[in-house]
Amino acid sequence: MIQLESHDESTTILTLNRPEKRNALRRELIEQITSSLRQVEADTAKRVLIIRAAGPSFCAGLDLAEASMPGGAETTAQSLAQMYETLCETPLATVAAVNGAAVGGGAGLAIACDFVIASAEDVKLGFPEVHRGIVAALVTAILRRQVNDRIARELILLGRTIDAERAMQLGLANRVVSRDQLLDESLKLSRQICRGAPNAIVRSKRLLDDLSPRPIGEELQRALKYHLDARNSSEAIEGVNAFIEKREPLWGNRS
Repeated sequence: MIQLESHDESTTILTLNRPEKRNALRRELIEQITSSLRQVEADTAKRVLIIRAAGPSFCAGLDLAEASMPGGAETTAQSLAQMYETLCETPLATVAAVNGAAVGGGAGLAIACDFVIASAEDVKLGFPEVHRGIVAALVTAILRRQVNDRIARELILLGRTIDAERAMQLGLANRVVSRDQLLDESLKLSRQICRGAPNAIVRSKRLLDDLSPRPIGEELQRALKYHLDARNSSEAIEGVNAFIEKREPLWGNRS
């Protein structure tokens, strides 16, 4: 489900390769991303990791069919939190080359990277969790570091989906290019990154995290509790079942 390619001495390309399922994040894929990150960063000559996807979608978020199985919510969420923490804390400079849908956990995978390059034609960055009876907790921990509170509320509470230009306006994308230019633009950015001193870039990344009120790892652990509370609720059961059955959910009253 992962293809790992060394482009040159400094740059590695990681391709999500589950196109038949829109690269949905099942636990095995999540853990492969985490282990691939650790594998690449262990080579001190490597400085940049480009994450892209095979097929028409970048990542459709969590594989809800797997996550809805007994015990699936907890184990998948914990693996997802670990993946985000590893991605946010890696000494590598990370670039997401995003085409098509990047939804829920897939949106989180994109915006957890240091840079996002979005396809002008088809990017749909979405946060639909409230429509599934779920809290976009882990994604919110990353999102609120990048946009102001008013925008975060609009995206999360309304379950909004935005296109590439809107993502650029909000600061969630660094470049918007045609789809056939995604890889070239990512490699161009990689070359620009590598002009900087490697350890200065690593220290700068750490500084940016340290200047936040709390470390990203701590925020993700707080968010994980909210995610699991929601995933174990009757609303989540109804929302996920409705999504799988392709019908509108029947919500009850607010408790």
